[in-house]
Amino acid sequence: MTVSSPSHSPERRPVTRFDASALDDSDFAGVEVRGWKFEASMLRGSDFSHADLTGSSFKGSHVADASFDGADLTDANMSGIELARASFRGSVLVRTDFSRSSLAGARFAGVALTDVRLRLTDLRRTVFEDCAFTGADFTHSDLRGLDLDGAAFTSVRFDRAGLEGVTFRDATLRDVSFRATTRRYRAALRTVAFDGARMDKLTYAGLRGMGADLSHVTVA
Repeated sequence: MTVSSPSHSPERRPVTRFDASALDDSDFAGVEVRGWKFEASMLRGSDFSHADLTGSSFKGSHVADASFDGADLTDANMSGIELARASFRGSVLVRTDFSRSSLAGARFAGVALTDVRLRLTDLRRTVFEDCAFTGADFTHSDLRGLDLDGAAFTSVRFDRAGLEGVTFRDATLRDVSFRATTRRYRAALRTVAFDGARMDKLTYAGLRGMGADLSHVTVA
């Protein structure tokens, strides 16, 4: 007896699971795994380069030394995980949540971070090269000593963040929020270098009201 296949079969989702697994040094390069869960897993040194990880979750996982170069991490949950020395060169980061994660030595290069959450995160040893930030949220994060020279910031929040020694030299800032009520925050802003930065009138006025040194800033 011949069994004919239905003309319109329902789309099948892969049945393989990757949560709660030991997957160090795994090769996931180029795979399409939208909405998958890589939770509570060991993924150290794994290669996710150019993978489509849209909507995927890595909650509770150890992903240090992993490569996400060129990967699509739109709507991915990367919060509260170990990402030390991970690489995000040319990645797609839209509404990606990195809040509370360890990003010591992680490198973001040639990336546009759009509506990305970096709240309550220690970024003192994170590297940002040739990056643009739109709608990013750094509220309550520790950025002390961070080099953000030349970056572009639009509608970004640095509210109540640790800012001692941060440098925004030659950066572009538009509709950027620096807000807190403590004396410590105001004192930290006075140590921030804005030399050569370009900013809109609203950002300038907000920083000026907080006592920041804007003597070498261009308002445009």
